[in-house]
Amino acid sequence: MSGIFPGDRKPASQSGWKAYQENLKRQNRPTRSARRPRRVFWLAAGIGVVVAAILFGVFSAGGNEDAGGSSAASARIRSAQIDKSDVHILLGDNRLTNPDQQPVAVSFDGRPYQIHTSLDVGLQQYLLNRLDRVNSRYIGIVAMNPHTGRLVAMAGFNKNDPDTDPCLSADYLAASIFKIVTAAAAVEEKGYTAASQFTFNGDKHTLYKRQLTDKTNRYTQSISLKESFAQSVNPVFGKIGGLYLGPQDLETYAHAFAFNRSVDFELPWPVSELTVTQEPYQRAEIASGFNRQTTLSPLHAAVIVSALVNGGRPVEPTLVDRIVDRSGRSVYQSAPRFMPAVVSPQTADVLGQLMHATVVSGTARQIFRGHSRNKVLSRLTLGGKTGSLSNRSRDARFDWFVGFASEKQGSEKLVVAVMVAHEEYIGTRAGQYARMVIEHYFKNYFAKKEQAGEGSSG
Repeated sequence: MSGIFPGDRKPASQSGWKAYQENLKRQNRPTRSARRPRRVFWLAAGIGVVVAAILFGVFSAGGNEDAGGSSAASARIRSAQIDKSDVHILLGDNRLTNPDQQPVAVSFDGRPYQIHTSLDVGLQQYLLNRLDRVNSRYIGIVAMNPHTGRLVAMAGFNKNDPDTDPCLSADYLAASIFKIVTAAAAVEEKGYTAASQFTFNGDKHTLYKRQLTDKTNRYTQSISLKESFAQSVNPVFGKIGGLYLGPQDLETYAHAFAFNRSVDFELPWPVSELTVTQEPYQRAEIASGFNRQTTLSPLHAAVIVSALVNGGRPVEPTLVDRIVDRSGRSVYQSAPRFMPAVVSPQTADVLGQLMHATVVSGTARQIFRGHSRNKVLSRLTLGGKTGSLSNRSRDARFDWFVGFASEKQGSEKLVVAVMVAHEEYIGTRAGQYARMVIEHYFKNYFAKKEQAGEGSSG
């Protein structure tokens, strides 16, 4: 598994995660500071326009609400100076929910614009046609290129509120997906490897206070970190969070992985929430994902996985490639943007091994059964993490799969995050949707690659 997750820099020295991240922050400062003067300038210009308009009575009752409420953004758009944080203003009420064609036409300040998204229209339509709308309350499917942050699929279904995009909602129980964060903190802070051994008593999928002890007896089982992750063993991860890690470690790494903070995106995107206390059992619940307070959105889950594929550095997601006005002039062009590293490349590699084991010998084994003989999947290295937990009323069961697919003989990679809230009956599982995404995307990718190879050789 080593070498599947190359970072964009040489491995950091073993001086710890804090020093590693501080170094990246220093590297990023010039880029961030370079954008501030422009923002301040246009904000000041926008305020000046509004004040002048009010003084001279330009705004009349019942006038254009967009122009009155977003004059600073309007000035930037007219001058082709719009940045990522302004795109949602131009989009207005259009939330780009389940778009299945290109481009998307919108109007802002009385002017038409065309939104060119990053979506693979064929993949998007394929998924929308296969959503189980009978047995599911919510479905959110996100597929993203981890090198660029470009979303190639963002398909969803919300039975309760069709206008709300489940891919962006952060109301869903994170369940065992949070074990990724726990594992990251454990490997970085404690120096664990995939082969590190742990002990536990009782059932793998329960979490009682009596299981949070290092006492052993004839019923005690021993298991590696890799298999604990792959089989989603709650007592092991509960002990890591409640006994082995420091009180601040879970909170620190969760924040680094973008819990309790916003990440730039072109659409409104609620924050995934987490609350850590000093009580060991509560930390054990969080670390194992066996609680109902930690929430997560499918888009955020994809960003978390991108960090592992990128050698520890998560990518900012982007849905809009470019925006053009009626004259064909581009007023916005996206570009890859990365967040500071959350773990070192070595830790990212270990986490990749844990996720690969989940597909080969763990909880996702049945979903990806036969992958080594499949014409598409056999050409990929696969990894993932599953999670499931019912809500308090037990009328919905949240089912997760997050993971990656990496081309063995090439550089193409894809991260996938799927959340399904099943109702009375279990319909299409999250892992099944993830397999659909990976197979469909790479089937087309390999076909195009082979066609290009034949054309160049002729």
